[in-house]
Amino acid sequence: MSTTLSTTLSTTSHDEAAARFLPDSSLLIGDQRISSVPGGTMDKINPATGTLLGSFPVAGKAEVDAAVAAAKDAFPKWRATSPGERRRIMIRIAELLDENSEQFVMLHALESGAPVNPAFGATMAIDHFMYYAGWADKIGGELAPIYPSTGFDYVKHEPYGVIGALLTWNGPLMTAAMKVAPAIAAGNTVVIKPAELAPFAAIRFGELCLEAGLPPGVINVITGGPEAGDAIVRHPDVAKISFTGGIVTARHILRAAAETITPVVMELGGKSANVVFDDADIATAAAHATAFAMSAGQGCLLPTRLLVQAGVYDRVVEQVVNTVGQIRVGDPLDPGTVMGPVISEAARDRIRGVIDDARAAGTGELLTGGDSPSVKGFYVNPTVFGGVDNSSSLAQNEVFGPVLSVIPFSDEDEAIAIANDSTFGLAGYVHTRDVARAHRVADRLDAGFISVNGHNPMPASTPFGGNKQSGYGREGGRAGLEEFLHHKNVYVSLD
Repeated sequence: MSTTLSTTLSTTSHDEAAARFLPDSSLLIGDQRISSVPGGTMDKINPATGTLLGSFPVAGKAEVDAAVAAAKDAFPKWRATSPGERRRIMIRIAELLDENSEQFVMLHALESGAPVNPAFGATMAIDHFMYYAGWADKIGGELAPIYPSTGFDYVKHEPYGVIGALLTWNGPLMTAAMKVAPAIAAGNTVVIKPAELAPFAAIRFGELCLEAGLPPGVINVITGGPEAGDAIVRHPDVAKISFTGGIVTARHILRAAAETITPVVMELGGKSANVVFDDADIATAAAHATAFAMSAGQGCLLPTRLLVQAGVYDRVVEQVVNTVGQIRVGDPLDPGTVMGPVISEAARDRIRGVIDDARAAGTGELLTGGDSPSVKGFYVNPTVFGGVDNSSSLAQNEVFGPVLSVIPFSDEDEAIAIANDSTFGLAGYVHTRDVARAHRVADRLDAGFISVNGHNPMPASTPFGGNKQSGYGREGGRAGLEEFLHHKNVYVSLD
């Protein structure tokens, strides 16, 4: 953490931080900032204090139509912009994100309640823009062999047009970068709709894109509620949707997109298994197991099911419970805080309800947590249940809160069976010293993102996404770029 940021935290209240770091609330359509709309405004509550953080415009269909029109108008020119110029602008966006990283750290803390951490500011976003800037001049095609006739056949990789990017609230800048960077590197234009629980980082991101020299209309930011998101998905001029969020919203999006046969890429939830074998480094495995409490458990890929081989079960559980009991829960602006609040009062009450239901049903043994600290804001203490049956609701359903289910297993086959017995398939984790077992188990786990003996840092160069009800399509790497390109085949007769 920088000295400047540390000093800021030690001397700044939430109200002072909001006054200093929140951008002016407005829609960004083309080069116009629009703060007054017929839909009025929506309040955003600070999850750490339970008080008003700020308000933002509620866009409706008319504003979405204007944003899509701006993106559609900008598309031909942006598509024709030289790859070198696209690369230059994207590198400048990365530079501005770096220069404003302290603001994004603070925005993430204020909006989402995550403890201040530069990694939650702009680091991943910067990496994605730098990585995809390098792709801007490397998008080619291929020569296709044809038979039995003669001719010349080639394939072009072309941008779709207007992309609708629907962001999640637990990492709005990161998810914006994961969608926008490859989309504009490929020559598309974008309409961003941030989640209503975290609108401000996306607004500031849009401003920086314009400041970097991105032509007006290439990026547009529409804030609001479900009506705005629905209007984007249903718009006939939106060529593709990229969504990160929950499965309930995903089903609504798919039904709406079906009307115009709009393709969709989705990164959804998870109930990821963390498999610890008896030959693992127990200290490392137990420390990694506590990652379920990162961001107050509000992460789709977090290891929320801990599968432990019987021979080391007691040792692992003891270390996990001891470590979890020492997690400092509190104000995200306090440098000593490890876990902040959950996103809203409704989320807190829902998570507490899941815990209470599990206790009433006798779902395993409550080993630690299960309550909330006596402070203002929306907090839930990190909670661990031991001896959980994998068929239980607690083990099968995504809690999206700091709740861990610990499940024993006897051997490798049983571990794989338990891990794959889920409707989700986003991530999987393996702890073992046996290299052959590590590759074997990784191969058998039905998930799109596997980490061995630790946590994959999700570099921009690697694809990320899930199987089953965790979604489809990929973000990151070459696969993430290809989500925003379609193939055009051209045949030239030589007869």
